[in-house]
Amino acid sequence: MAQKYKAVVMGSGPGGYVAALRLGNEGERVALVENRELGGTCLNRGCIPTKALLHSSEIAANIAEAKTHGITVGSVSIDLAAMMKRKDGVVRRLRGGVGMLMKSRKVDVYEGMGKLVGANKVEVKLNSGGTEVLETENVILATGGEPTMPKVFPGDRSKVMTSDEILELDSLPESMVIVGGGYIGCEFATVFSELGCEVTVVEMLDRLLPMADVDISAGLAKSFKKKGVEVNCSTAVEKMELSGDKVKCTLGGGLVKEVSLALVCTGRRPMSSGLGLEEAGVKLDKGFVVVDDQCRTSVANVFAIGDVTGKLQLAHVASRQAAVAVNTIMGKADGEDYAIVPSAVYTHPEIATVGLTEEQAREQHEGVRVATFSMAASGMAMAYAETDGFVKLVANGDDEIVGAHLMCPHASDMVQEVAVLMKSECTLHELEATIHGHPTFCEALAEATEALLGRPLHGG
Repeated sequence: MAQKYKAVVMGSGPGGYVAALRLGNEGERVALVENRELGGTCLNRGCIPTKALLHSSEIAANIAEAKTHGITVGSVSIDLAAMMKRKDGVVRRLRGGVGMLMKSRKVDVYEGMGKLVGANKVEVKLNSGGTEVLETENVILATGGEPTMPKVFPGDRSKVMTSDEILELDSLPESMVIVGGGYIGCEFATVFSELGCEVTVVEMLDRLLPMADVDISAGLAKSFKKKGVEVNCSTAVEKMELSGDKVKCTLGGGLVKEVSLALVCTGRRPMSSGLGLEEAGVKLDKGFVVVDDQCRTSVANVFAIGDVTGKLQLAHVASRQAAVAVNTIMGKADGEDYAIVPSAVYTHPEIATVGLTEEQAREQHEGVRVATFSMAASGMAMAYAETDGFVKLVANGDDEIVGAHLMCPHASDMVQEVAVLMKSECTLHELEATIHGHPTFCEALAEATEALLGRPLHGG
């Protein structure tokens, strides 16, 4: 006899497991289907493990600069296997926490591959063998995405890796080519360059982080140059082949790089095939599940959230979509337009952004003004010897903040202040009137605001 649920959630990433928890909080009977580890890509192969490694590499970089702070250290060695072990421990503890949360909310977890059989039934091929059929009033698709690997590149995953395989590396390579200058490629470039690896980044478009504000892209390129990272933009990898224990990369313009390994970060694709979606009438667009503002698909009781929707592929967006989907299922009005979504790139210094780039703002608004405050003028940044970067605010003619672009320590935390102001429809005047503690990195936001209003203080 089939089990019956208010909703079956397919996928346990930060969209799926949050949806299951919210339904559990409502007292509803809910099932969570996952064929791999609880926590999805973010916890197991994305956000969390990469940030653990980034902090380890940051410590190594800080030790290298210790002498400038009057601290002398002896010889330093990098044990990548130990770093990976620590990373795995962090992931394991968080994954265990997700499992405990499922039990506390009485969520039934099915370990296996789910497939829609019509709009009200999910068939689960269990990892342990056998099949379970789940009857449900609603389905929430949260199956996520996976890295892409162009077929023209060698298939040897010990030498030509994606962001999945690189997280299992146990020894530090001498040299590396990273194909793709998006946020994933740039974060790994930060990690391995700070650990002493010779890193080359190759990006087909004309700048790093092509979707970011142009000043952010320029600032990151400058920062990478200081770190010794070679950046080749407007450049394609014309050929990649294995040559002994090396990877030989022929780049546009005839430049040849022979490196210990290649990391391919050319994008991600939705995991939507083999789920019975099209047979059930769920509309797809290039593999992504088409949804409305309530995360509802073309089938009224089937919802989709997270990377599989092709909206903003961010963990926190997936979690917000989970709330929207659950609220809709429970009959509560909700929706999301994705206009105000903070995002971060965890390079050193960090990069964070919310709202429109300067270029986008000038296309959409009248009377756009822009002000930038350099961290070189920040007392806190000078005290920390971290003066690279800036804070850039973009406002329209009505003094509304329409964009913020930060490149500085703690940028991922600082951007939240601007996001809250924008969500609350506040203006520059509210930001100016808010007392900012001194000394802090956040003072830079107030300084940029003063400049936007035509009365700069410590900046030029």
